[in-house]
Amino acid sequence: MDSYTFLKSERLLDRKEFVNLNRSGRKLRTEHFTISLMQNGRGVTRLGIAVSKRIGNAVERNRIKRLIREFFRLNKTVFPKGFDIVIAARKAAGDLDFRKLTRELSDVLLEKNCCSSN
Repeated sequence: MDSYTFLKSERLLDRKEFVNLNRSGRKLRTEHFTISLMQNGRGVTRLGIAVSKRIGNAVERNRIKRLIREFFRLNKTVFPKGFDIVIAARKAAGDLDFRKLTRELSDVLLEKNCCSSN
């Protein structure tokens, strides 16, 4: 049951880590998200979420963050170990429901070779 929690050790919290990942990580773009990923050498996959104030109001931004966290929490056992991932929402992301968000992120992040090369 613990595998479905979102532990603090699985979160990217430090601004330096976000900046480093955005500068030197691999970037993937979808209609609603920009995803940066890079190996971290820790053996744990960590998630960072960025939602700009340009996207809706606080309620809408927090909803997007909750949906992304839930996607990660339910699928983290499928991700390869040892990667840092930042998911940045684009403006149109406010219109997504959980099913569409899951489909879009699954197509990009859960495919076999998304994390194979940096």
